[in-house]
Amino acid sequence: MAKTQSNKKEKKEKNSFRKYIGIFWKLFALGIVLIVAIFLMAGWGMLGEMPSFEQLENPETNLATEVFSSDAQTLGKYYNENRTPIKYEELPSNLINALVATEDVRYYNHSGIDAKGTIRAVAYLGTNGGASTISQQLAKQLFTGIRSRNIFEAVTQKVKEWVIAVRLERSYTKQEILAMYFNIYDFNNNAVGIRSASRIYFGGKDPQELKVEEAAVLVGMFKNSSLYNPRRNPEGVTNRRNVVLKQMERAEFITEQEKDSLQALPLEIDYRPESHQSGLATYFRMYLRDFLKGWAKENPQANGDTYNIYRDGLKVYTSIDSRMQTYAEEAVEEHMRNLQREFDKQNVKNKTAPFRKISSDERDRIMERAMKNSVRWWEMKNKGISEDKIRASFDKKTPMSVFAWNEKKEKDTIMTPRDSILYYKSFLNAGMMSMEPQTGEVKAWVGGIDLRHFKYEHVKQARRQVGSTFKPFVYATAIDQLHLSPCYELPNTLHTIPAGKHGVTKDWTPKNSGGKYGGMVSLKYALANSLNTITSRLIDKIGPEPVIDLLDKLGMDTRNIDPVAAIALGSVDLSVFEMVSAYSTFANKGVYVKPVIVTRIEDKNGTVLYQHVPESRDVMSEEAAYVTINLMEGVTQGGSGTRLKTTWSPPYYKDVVTGHPYAFKNPIAGKTGTTQNQSDGWFMGIVPNLTTGVWVGGEDRSVHFPGIRYGQGATMALPIWGLYMKKVYEDEDLKVSDGAFEKPEELTIDIDCDTSSSENAATEAGEEITEELDL
Repeated sequence: MAKTQSNKKEKKEKNSFRKYIGIFWKLFALGIVLIVAIFLMAGWGMLGEMPSFEQLENPETNLATEVFSSDAQTLGKYYNENRTPIKYEELPSNLINALVATEDVRYYNHSGIDAKGTIRAVAYLGTNGGASTISQQLAKQLFTGIRSRNIFEAVTQKVKEWVIAVRLERSYTKQEILAMYFNIYDFNNNAVGIRSASRIYFGGKDPQELKVEEAAVLVGMFKNSSLYNPRRNPEGVTNRRNVVLKQMERAEFITEQEKDSLQALPLEIDYRPESHQSGLATYFRMYLRDFLKGWAKENPQANGDTYNIYRDGLKVYTSIDSRMQTYAEEAVEEHMRNLQREFDKQNVKNKTAPFRKISSDERDRIMERAMKNSVRWWEMKNKGISEDKIRASFDKKTPMSVFAWNEKKEKDTIMTPRDSILYYKSFLNAGMMSMEPQTGEVKAWVGGIDLRHFKYEHVKQARRQVGSTFKPFVYATAIDQLHLSPCYELPNTLHTIPAGKHGVTKDWTPKNSGGKYGGMVSLKYALANSLNTITSRLIDKIGPEPVIDLLDKLGMDTRNIDPVAAIALGSVDLSVFEMVSAYSTFANKGVYVKPVIVTRIEDKNGTVLYQHVPESRDVMSEEAAYVTINLMEGVTQGGSGTRLKTTWSPPYYKDVVTGHPYAFKNPIAGKTGTTQNQSDGWFMGIVPNLTTGVWVGGEDRSVHFPGIRYGQGATMALPIWGLYMKKVYEDEDLKVSDGAFEKPEELTIDIDCDTSSSENAATEAGEEITEELDL
């Protein structure tokens, strides 16, 4: 009986065990079903919106528009997020190996989910490493975002990431996923994506140029780019870099010896921020931005949407040469530093500094206009603050950073906003453009001395009186119409155009600056010495209308140019852009070529959206253009431009420059220009395949040098041209011509005249030539 009871008990226990086993398997099966159901629900979008197939194929990202120079260098970007994608082939093995070793060592062996890693993470509750694969992390970056603090939502997000990761693995190759992951990550400091991060943290390097230890720094930032920020936490970044190097050694991508030597290296960061106001060609990029916005409005996408230059990843190829742009910016900075020092010195005893020759009422008007145009005024006005309180705020001292000619081009100080206005108005500024006459390609564009502090652009936006740089247009018109020779002589005596003729309201008798009169002089000598008497005689012969017609053909805006004789002496306002493109016509045998700044635009996939088509037209005969060039060569042979070929150097350079900065031996055609009271200084210089124009002056016309010695174009603007061209010629790869201008095969106008036969001998090298307007 006892045995029977024992058997019953064993049977009952077996039944119970079977029951528990059954329950276990049912629960296990139910768990599997639930897990499958959860994944199915996630895939069907029942746990929240999931990306469609189209979204997986084309994940939405903000891509920066990148601007390239003609020599394939990145000039800058336009972006909401500074992201420029690169292909897998552009990723060096250092980066790929560092990422795989650190983030997902079994990356090539799974299909989106690492089962082994997941089991380990569950078993150790995440204390022995996570389980997220690179594919899952990409899914999170692209579609699910920051992890929720709500447990249910966090689990749901994780499930969605698993599903998306698997789908990504089916839609893309392993290589494509790696490239996407590198391109999507935000490394902080406007560095979105590996290319931006590489350039910003390592001195403009592209990813292919990164060393192993540099690649390890960037891969280490994937853990937390805010925490491991090289600028804020160098010690933490160094430690994290060394962890990555250790992982690379464990994965056998580097040897133990290599790991030890690399870990011993100090952290070397060459931080170069990329912003709209820093880097190369800042003023050019500001102008280009508006050009692109206009182009985008006129050229919508196939679906009717307008291209967005901040997020559509366009590639813009420009005519700018990064080397020439660098030389231009260096020349402007070198000269303007020295010129400003002299200008400040001469303003020490100026009681109305920085202004000259103005009344107190005019000074008040300038200040009133400046205050009302300031950001401070408009911000306070928009807040409903009264004008009295706004004005009072301009007299309260406040900490601020202002422009200064030091290494950082900035200094911290305390001053009133009113004083800061005067401070900024005391600076001389500059505009410079360089263009290839035969193609119209703009090679260099310097719109000012510093975009961060001086927003007004001086190549295209600003229009200033051009002074004697206008005279070649008068001479060219006379040569084209009357077939005049550079040897043609006119009396160097006062000449009066009577009232009622050529728009003159009262008798007009322009005078030569310096009172140089007498004898018969050739046109070549007259232009070289900027004689107003001869120019007035020429405008009297041909009239102002043909000159304005020439300007119109040369691409200038002539709507506000009145047909009056006074334009002959440069009373009109023109831009550096207009002047350079017009002067280029003389070098291009009388054919005007419209300037080009953009040669091609592509979308993010490389499809060409815009291809430049050259625009040109005949403006004057080849003979007239060559004779005008020959006349302007006289400026550098016996006029104010002679200093380019002599031992002359700017007087304010003596303490800072050793030796002569120019000493050119090649033919140069040019013209200096100076306006009334030395408010504007110009120099236009031409060699056979490059035309360059320079303007220098103050923001207000009343900001100028007190005398002609420093205030003339030959001293204010010409040195920039000289410094720039010297650098250009030293770079033989640029192939800028140092030869003679090409002579027409059939030249009927005599150009072989000896200017020394004129009654007045040619100006001696280095003598100051003055060209003030006498209106």
